[in-house]
Amino acid sequence: MLTLQNNLAKRSVSSQSVLDNVVKCWVVIALFGQWLFAIYIFTLYALPSLVSQPQVTHEMLPGQGITHKNTFDGFVFFTHIVPAALMALSGLLQLLPQIRNKYPKFHRYNGRLFFILGVSGALTGLYLTWVTGLRFSDLGSLGVTVNGLLIPVAIFFAWRTAVKNNFKLHQRFAVHSFLLVNGVWSFRLYLMAWFVVNQGPLGNSSKIDGPADIALSFACYLLPMLIAELVFWAKRQHSERIKWGVVCVSAFGVLITLIGVAAATMMMWLPRIKDVIVALF
Repeated sequence: MLTLQNNLAKRSVSSQSVLDNVVKCWVVIALFGQWLFAIYIFTLYALPSLVSQPQVTHEMLPGQGITHKNTFDGFVFFTHIVPAALMALSGLLQLLPQIRNKYPKFHRYNGRLFFILGVSGALTGLYLTWVTGLRFSDLGSLGVTVNGLLIPVAIFFAWRTAVKNNFKLHQRFAVHSFLLVNGVWSFRLYLMAWFVVNQGPLGNSSKIDGPADIALSFACYLLPMLIAELVFWAKRQHSERIKWGVVCVSAFGVLITLIGVAAATMMMWLPRIKDVIVALF
């Protein structure tokens, strides 16, 4: 009986180890994608202004709106976009246990900065979408709107649990905050992955309001949040079947992210970076 229990324990450790490694793979892929996205944001939105050619940014803006020279709207736009590069560079560092354990002070201050920028990004994003009209369509903007409304909620609970020293619950809300803040980034990945898998658009439209577009606009944050909850749940379970099931679901999420990062890099970020560099120099 004791031998059987030891064997079961070994298998449990093995399944948990695989799950941990799958999560680490996602972090590495996301880190690469986030930092490349930061370079893309800097090149498209900041570099033209630094070399006194801001019109290049306006000529390459997606969607509608911000086409007129409204000083306030332009200010809101850049306070929404530019901090996204900083969040992309620093956000994932909050999830790394090595940094969290060795540099707790950095973790706290970086977390506060991320929370402030996250709430600011959500509010300015909602303003840009529904006040200035920086959107492709009303229907296609529903997913990102719900995303923006959930961000302050998740960040509030992440902050609240940290203040109360409930660090296990804080970690869960912090992870959900990170996933929600990066919902628009994930949407780009999911959309590009969808194009690659289907070898072109399928259920998509030029106004991002096709059935696939709408489904992806919600899935880009709900699916990662679901997977994150499954990972947290699996860590509390002893069943091998449950753990291996969550491993499979998590691996699916990693695959989507990998395909999305590769596709977005080749089809969106690098071509746009190249276009900006050519237009400027």
